[in-house]
Amino acid sequence: MIKKAPTPRTVLAPEVAKILKRLHHPLDVMLMCVRSCVAYGLSLRNLEEMMAECGTDVDHSTVHRWAIKLLLVLEKAFGVASAKSSGQWKYLYRAVDEAGDAIDC
Repeated sequence: MIKKAPTPRTVLAPEVAKILKRLHHPLDVMLMCVRSCVAYGLSLRNLEEMMAECGTDVDHSTVHRWAIKLLLVLEKAFGVASAKSSGQWKYLYRAVDEAGDAIDC
């Protein structure tokens, strides 16, 4: 049996700690579900089935509540930046100048 390495503990901001207290599932499972839902467009019921295949019993409504809670916290933590370009709002991932060189933003 492979022993899992311990993860280092960090001090969380009070607002993040308040959201994440009383968790019934590991945070990495919650983040994986929310990321799969947002990044890949998987339905909540598909995620419920996928988690059942992995041995984690979670309801689709629970994943929805996780998404509501975690996405607000993550947006505040990472400070998603956006800018208006050609009349449309765009998210800033990396800015590039006319020569093709990356600009810090």
